[in-house]
Amino acid sequence: MKTKREDIRNIAIIAHVDHGKTTLVDELLKQSGVFRSNQEVAERVMDSNDIERERGITILSKNTAVFYKDTKINIIDTPGHADFGGEVERVLKMVNGVVLVVDAFEGAMPQTKFVLKKALELDLPVIVCINKIDRPEARPDDVIDEVLELLMDLDASDEQLDCPFIYASAKNGYAMKSLDDEPKDMEPLFETIINYIPAPEGDPDANTQVLISTIDYNEYVGRIGVGKVDNGSLKVNQECVLLNAHDPSVNKKVKISKLYEFDGLKKVEVNEAGIGAIVAISGIADIHIGDTICAPEKPVAIPFQKISEPTIAMTFVVNDSPLAGQEGKFVTSRHLRDRLFRELNTDVSLRVEDTDNADSFKVSGRGELHLSVLIENMRREGFEFAVSKAEVLYKKDDNGKLLEPMELAYIDVPDEFSGAVIEKLSQRKGELRNMGTSNGGYTRLEFSIPSRGLIGYRGEFMTDTKGNGIINTIFDGYGPYKGDIQYRKQGSLIAFESGESITYGLYNAQERGTLFIGPGEKVYAGMVIGQNGKAEDIELNVCKKKQLTNTRSSSADEALRLTPPRILSLEQALDFIDTDELLEITPENLRIRKKILDPTMRKRAARNN
Repeated sequence: MKTKREDIRNIAIIAHVDHGKTTLVDELLKQSGVFRSNQEVAERVMDSNDIERERGITILSKNTAVFYKDTKINIIDTPGHADFGGEVERVLKMVNGVVLVVDAFEGAMPQTKFVLKKALELDLPVIVCINKIDRPEARPDDVIDEVLELLMDLDASDEQLDCPFIYASAKNGYAMKSLDDEPKDMEPLFETIINYIPAPEGDPDANTQVLISTIDYNEYVGRIGVGKVDNGSLKVNQECVLLNAHDPSVNKKVKISKLYEFDGLKKVEVNEAGIGAIVAISGIADIHIGDTICAPEKPVAIPFQKISEPTIAMTFVVNDSPLAGQEGKFVTSRHLRDRLFRELNTDVSLRVEDTDNADSFKVSGRGELHLSVLIENMRREGFEFAVSKAEVLYKKDDNGKLLEPMELAYIDVPDEFSGAVIEKLSQRKGELRNMGTSNGGYTRLEFSIPSRGLIGYRGEFMTDTKGNGIINTIFDGYGPYKGDIQYRKQGSLIAFESGESITYGLYNAQERGTLFIGPGEKVYAGMVIGQNGKAEDIELNVCKKKQLTNTRSSSADEALRLTPPRILSLEQALDFIDTDELLEITPENLRIRKKILDPTMRKRAARNN
């Protein structure tokens, strides 16, 4: 007999990147008394990973819980980036409703559409929270119309269209049911969650069923499965069976050794959890996302929607440059392999495959950002390795025709730059679908473009729009192959010999293009030290010293003026490398190099292609 558990609400907070989800969760935590009044709390306390804090993005979904009056509200803060969409899809299975956060100025964006579509497909009720209403350029009334239009476009039911709207400033800690209300605190949002989001239901007397939706990983206890108790109850030391609705081969007996519930930012050990509770379970070594923990009497697995497939791949290889092994702690193929396969513990959208070569691994993910975050994490942990240029994953249709991943790109640029953006994206096989003006002298462009057309484009886009453009992309399925795209019009400047870069050699080299290195840096033959102004690669000797004679002193070198080098970030370097190049990554340096370091062998390989 199904019953409702009125003392619990399970919600996910979903939104486009940077619309204020994590800040909103901070305020809910503060105002529900999770923190002591005098406790210092970091901003965006839910973004626990260094990279999340630096970039201001959420990468992994996080669980937390607050108490409002007598009700426990389990909150899941989800990522807003399309590359981490796999995280959002899964966690929606744990909740009974969503709070959709929309920026009062930017309005409905591509990722808003993506996350909302997933929520509507699961028939989840939606509370719309128009955030950042304290922004001077906020336009809440227009944004409400945009959200309602979006709901209609996505075929929302009448109940879903009749959703409540809340106006908030997460930064200033208040929410209101109407724009005319007096801003006070978050109570209106708490009240709306309690009254509008249904309580979880299940049969407390049925056999146990818990669907695992997220995996946490901890060095001390190993894998921790997080999921919602759908039916029955779960107790410590209970004997259970692990099944998977999509994989009949999964069928093993397990024992629940430790059980936790969430309270604020902590996991609290409990002995038993009933229906509707979101729990963390440790002690099951190979538990995976999509597994169901069932009672052994009549085990039935709960179906689980499939995770979106990766669209982009890179080859990770052991570093074999002349400077290999000097800066990293973990440099061997065994280290690299173990670390990549360990990442699969927590990242469901990632694929790692062995290749014919024991020193290289094919790693596939949802996008450039997805893979660059993995690379940055490994680099900080002390790994040293090299990666190839990102390539898209093609498919064949039933007639053997080649299909490639497509993206929708939504671009807001100042009017004067729209021509340059349209020209560049057209060269990259983009098709302009829509063009409109938005307020404040901006043009909004909507493109359908192959995923590979966007590889390496973001840096160029920032230059073309003088840093004023905003580009958002979202995966749009597979489409017919659109033809060849020329990525880079400029060649590379390549070091001719190994040694240390000297001002005199660099001074002569800078006439040929833009340098990536300054004086006093270690270089080796085949290393890329800059970008040529023309299309071909040029080899240069940057270790060259000026010949000393009686009449010329070495101090004359000091008069040589070097242009400051262009220091590439990880993303820029990944964008820059060409198909015959690798990016060497160490904890201290990023170096671009040719795959074949020897110039004679390189020319021979180029002739044979």
